[in-house]
Amino acid sequence: MEWLLAAHSIGQGGVCHDPLRQRMSEDMQVRNFALNTQLSYLQQVSLFARHFGKSPDLLGREDIRTYQVYLTNEKKLSPGSIHVAIAALRFLYTVTLERDWAPEEVLPLPKKPQKLPIILSAEEVQRFLGCVLDVKHHAILTTCYAAGLRISEAVQLKPTGIDSQRMVIRVEQGKGQKDRYVMLSPKLLEILRSYWKVRRPKEWLFPGDRSGQPITRDAVGHACAKARDRSGLSKPVTPHSLRHAFAVHLLEAGADVRTIQLLLGHRSLATTAHYLRIATNKVCATSSPFELLPRPAPTVPPPAKPQYF
Repeated sequence: MEWLLAAHSIGQGGVCHDPLRQRMSEDMQVRNFALNTQLSYLQQVSLFARHFGKSPDLLGREDIRTYQVYLTNEKKLSPGSIHVAIAALRFLYTVTLERDWAPEEVLPLPKKPQKLPIILSAEEVQRFLGCVLDVKHHAILTTCYAAGLRISEAVQLKPTGIDSQRMVIRVEQGKGQKDRYVMLSPKLLEILRSYWKVRRPKEWLFPGDRSGQPITRDAVGHACAKARDRSGLSKPVTPHSLRHAFAVHLLEAGADVRTIQLLLGHRSLATTAHYLRIATNKVCATSSPFELLPRPAPTVPPPAKPQYF
């Protein structure tokens, strides 16, 4: 059964012989889904089929419910991971199989806990970047912070995307397959120029170990972890932490939320507005009512009782 095979073969030019799998793949292609989304959805449906040992078109509502309980109670997946699995199954059953179901009833999404990211201060960012020893790793992690890029966007940068005349960086086909421009910091330009003189990158600004391929996200994440250990910071640090810090530091410096939304490439302003709950100049600008309470007069201790014996 083709659904029980690895999904990654589609992304490497493999031929899909199962008609249902092929149809789902084509349905995603004509909707211009990102390749990573296609591979993820195919993998999730493969896992679903493998769990029951049947093709998905032979499975129904009760099987889907059983699988959701399995993911939650036995696999103990996070709500975010379950969201991906449910999104894949929703697409399969409502688009490819054209089942007349209400997706929110048959495939409900688990509630995600609302967590705020832990933000590095400007001093902590500087301390961390100072502990990135490799020149290429230092350049790409500095770019993540200075331009607020996702790591998937930073690894795909090309030398031609650095426009020193307009002082902008062109991000091509970021999340949602959208192009955008972000600011090019003069300090970042100096770092990139120094890096370019040492490594002379050609096709990719940050090439990987494999010829003709950019550096991988895992390689950057590993370099990030090593630098964090060297820095001695107690806070967690990932490449995405630098993007969070970029947004919050801009907000605290007085940038408006709409501008930050455009720089981050967020589709919804509500997503960017979450940073309002983190910025200290927004959260801590108002004094606590405790400060308005009158200070109590110092308590005078009672006179000591005379000791007659």
